[in-house]
Amino acid sequence: MVWIKRFLILALVALVVIQFIPVEKNEGGYKSLDSFLAETKPSDAVGTILKTACYDCHSNQTEYPWYSNLAPASFFLADHVEDGKRHLNFSEWDTYSAKRKDHKLDELIEEVESGEMPLESYTLIHTAAKLDAAQTEALLNWTKAARLNYSEAFQPQ
Repeated sequence: MVWIKRFLILALVALVVIQFIPVEKNEGGYKSLDSFLAETKPSDAVGTILKTACYDCHSNQTEYPWYSNLAPASFFLADHVEDGKRHLNFSEWDTYSAKRKDHKLDELIEEVESGEMPLESYTLIHTAAKLDAAQTEALLNWTKAARLNYSEAFQPQ
């Protein structure tokens, strides 16, 4: 019984100590999305979908929930956002080549059609990010249309 008490005290101390480990926040602002928005021209409805379901993990601006200030949740979120941005970062759109933009939009289509995006772990807490059939269709139609700007550059003349 004594070892359980010692373990719980040690766990509590560890939990308090890790609260002081800083985690860099992803708060670069929505201005970084200007290039992406100007090039791809999403409708207002699609823009809302992107902001609600995509930008937190795939841009330089994340809207953090209250628990993001508590470790170990803060570590998980920072890692999750970093991983999402590694795969696709709308804020870095202007640094992508036309071929890479085409590929990223193609991947977006595949991920949304397969139901892999937005992640279930994200939509459990961010229920507004769970896309219904109409939102999914609107997002896919916009993505396919936006992709034409890039994929046509690779078609033989």
